[in-house]
Amino acid sequence: MDFPELIEFLTQQPLLALAIASIFVATLGGMLRRATPMLGGFVRGVGNLGLIAALLLTIVQVTRFTTGSDFALPQLGMPGQTVEGGETRVPMDRDGHFWLTASVNGVERRFLVDTGATLTAISPQTAEAAQLEEQAFPQAIMMRTANGTVQAQLTTINELRFGNVVARELDAVVAPGLGNANVIGMNLLSRLASWRVEGRTLILVPNNPQPVT
Repeated sequence: MDFPELIEFLTQQPLLALAIASIFVATLGGMLRRATPMLGGFVRGVGNLGLIAALLLTIVQVTRFTTGSDFALPQLGMPGQTVEGGETRVPMDRDGHFWLTASVNGVERRFLVDTGATLTAISPQTAEAAQLEEQAFPQAIMMRTANGTVQAQLTTINELRFGNVVARELDAVVAPGLGNANVIGMNLLSRLASWRVEGRTLILVPNNPQPVT
């Protein structure tokens, strides 16, 4: 990887870039401390604060994506997520999976409900049709697919609606490796009041009943 490629990679990984810059600043502060203790101590302190900030932001992001806890940081492209609506029942398809038709910012697409997926994932075609933009605080992640490991970009779905369920400001990834497929993951399901499978039917129950529109 040459220098321009490294710079491009780091622009897509801001938390990693922050951590590297903080380590550099802290190391520089340690070197300056020998000649100018006060200046060196100050510079080193700035570097340590940067490392703490990178660690806290990483914890917040991982917690937001992997649990039902919701940390809203709109300044960093992570607005508060809400899921509302009444009970929605999804019958099992012939392939043994649960599929439903959902509206992404008003654009209808077919989604697979995947309880093994951490994040809701959409195809580049769906993202383009729904006019989704990358988060203001961009963070590329790597996803494993049938075609190997691919880079996926984080985005926010303003409104995802299906049945009696409405999710707003929902975190998602745009994943080229999915082809034309779209997936509803646990970051949405974990915010429901409950979800369960009865026989060949998936039942989704949000916290706040909302009429179908």
